[in-house]
Amino acid sequence: MPRPPNYEFQEWWNKQQIEIHNNVNHNHNHNHNQNHTITSSSSTSNVENPNFVSVAISASDSLSSPLNRKDHRNRTRSARQLSFFCFLKLQHFLHFIFSIFTSFFSLLRTANRRIAKSRLLPNRRTSDSRFFRLIKFLLVVVVLLLCVELIAYFKGWHFSPPSLRKTEVLGFVELVYASWLRVRAEYLAPPLQSLSNVCIILFLVQSVDRAVLMLGCFWIKCRGIKPVAVMEYSSKSEDHNVEDFPMVLVQIPMCNEREVYQHSIGAVCVQDWPRERMLVQVLDDSDDSDVQQLIRAEVQKWQQRGVRILYRHRLIRTGYKAGNLKSAMNCDYVKDYEFVAIFDADFQPAPDFLKKTIPYFKGNDDLALVQARWTFVNKDENLLTRLQNINLSFHFEVEQQVNGVFINFFGFNGTAGVWRIKALEDCGGWSERTTVEDMDVAVRAHLCGWKFIFLNDVKCLCELPESYEAYKKQQYRWHSGPMQLFRMCFMEIIHSKVSWMKKFNLIFLFFLLRKLVLPFYSFTLFCIILPLTMFLPEAHLPAWVVCYIPGFISLLNILPSPQSFPFIVPYLLCENTMSVTKFNAMITGLFRFKGSYEWVVTKKSGRSSEADLLGLSEKESEVSVDTSLLQRSASDSGLEELNKLNMSKKNGKTKRNRLYGKELTLAFILLTASVRSLLSAQGIHFYFLLFQGITFLIVGLDLIGEQVS
Repeated sequence: MPRPPNYEFQEWWNKQQIEIHNNVNHNHNHNHNQNHTITSSSSTSNVENPNFVSVAISASDSLSSPLNRKDHRNRTRSARQLSFFCFLKLQHFLHFIFSIFTSFFSLLRTANRRIAKSRLLPNRRTSDSRFFRLIKFLLVVVVLLLCVELIAYFKGWHFSPPSLRKTEVLGFVELVYASWLRVRAEYLAPPLQSLSNVCIILFLVQSVDRAVLMLGCFWIKCRGIKPVAVMEYSSKSEDHNVEDFPMVLVQIPMCNEREVYQHSIGAVCVQDWPRERMLVQVLDDSDDSDVQQLIRAEVQKWQQRGVRILYRHRLIRTGYKAGNLKSAMNCDYVKDYEFVAIFDADFQPAPDFLKKTIPYFKGNDDLALVQARWTFVNKDENLLTRLQNINLSFHFEVEQQVNGVFINFFGFNGTAGVWRIKALEDCGGWSERTTVEDMDVAVRAHLCGWKFIFLNDVKCLCELPESYEAYKKQQYRWHSGPMQLFRMCFMEIIHSKVSWMKKFNLIFLFFLLRKLVLPFYSFTLFCIILPLTMFLPEAHLPAWVVCYIPGFISLLNILPSPQSFPFIVPYLLCENTMSVTKFNAMITGLFRFKGSYEWVVTKKSGRSSEADLLGLSEKESEVSVDTSLLQRSASDSGLEELNKLNMSKKNGKTKRNRLYGKELTLAFILLTASVRSLLSAQGIHFYFLLFQGITFLIVGLDLIGEQVS
């Protein structure tokens, strides 16, 4: 990279040249006018040596001239400025180097503290899986191969390797290395190259799918295509008759949601919808008695304010969220309602949410679902939430919107959506057979002929996982469940009465390409094949596969959230890092391994934006209630609720950062392969392996996301 031009030095140099040029011209004119005063001795000297000119300069005379004094001061000041400028640049450079070393040593101290604390924790069985044992075996193999390659490198065999075909007698070490070269060239490299070619083809097919989705999104934006409702509700409910508002059931399923239960209940209870036309069900599956009391007190508070809200707690907690929703739909009074809106415990719908979604059902008798988009209150909290925002922005802006516009089908997101109750009953209702009950009911409703609508301009505020542990558990469930569902409903899709185009879309695009192929090639290609090709150079991955195509796909993924463009490189590296969890979950769900039906509630922190809290308080102030009831509510439940919350916080589990064995093991595999790539002087492969290995190391040490001191 060329050095930046020094404009200060250049300006000083030009100024000096101009002054010197002016002085030369002045002296030349003066000598020309005084030519008649030249002495005879000078003439004699010039005759003796015509090429010689004698010039006498007096230091005192030159300094006594005002012009020369000014020139001397300028030259002195310019030199001082140049010295100060160089010193300032040196200081900035040293400060930059010092900050790098300080950050590096701080990282080492944090890693050492994490490792030391992990030894004190009880042993966990999560690291004893077959998948983890396979990764550890791969680490042992690449370390041994690196040792072999280092011996060959220092013996100079990278210039002329020994061969079994040569006639000279080989030593033991040379014979072993020559045999290894023959085995890897004839037996190991060909199958690895074949697997690499298969993954490259899958990579290209999936890249084409992403590009087509993005083109569809551009088409929607350019043409202004969006769903149109046949009616609209005005901001004032008095402008409509009560009969114009259909009966709506609002469900809030939750389980031990200590941090966020108030947000969701409060946001739902202030919906701008006639009270007699709406019923709120708080479906609490908490096994913590303190949390149950807190939620029950919150429900009673809103009941005293005139809201029709019920608290339900199951004695037999089977089926996780699906069992909770299924139990609530079996109530006798549900038959009086036409639609059901579902919000998870961390979701805060705007007061006009129902007014913006319910009108789309009017005149569309075959419409089953209206899905709203998610927005995130903590998307700028840390690097992990920023990267999640990139993924989910592409999911909603591109995948959900394009599928909703062109084929009227997409996977239900489990929350921030309104269902027609008749459609739920027609497709069999909620099922407990998988951990993705939302996708399950959406697929079955689609096979029954129902249509879906996605509203990109209707947004519902929610929260992103801020710790890597919570994010990893969420992604595990999101990638294990679809494979369970695909295995169970494959024959249902084949024997359904929908068109063959819908069958092709469900099997090939919806399940195989976007749920199975993506984590498969991402992990296999960049975490297994690429490191092995460093030790088996007969199998090769082109540079465009390693760098250019992934960069292009990352650019497509980041377009729906252009403000996240500076994070494009961390996004690419962290997506490859998360492929380990996604691949493991996909294999576990597909082959029904242990842990495939495990459901872990995503941990929330209970964040809310100031604007939403202000809007909620304003809506609460508009609610007309009896003063005595409010006072009794504040005295009976408020202080008691606060005390219980404080006690439960004291009794809660202490949060701590963890170490992740799979990620750390893969970090050492990639860094070992980068050393081998450095010996081969491979440019782009070395840099990719180095930075990807560092990313795995950072994630494995739990240095991304929320940090707990």
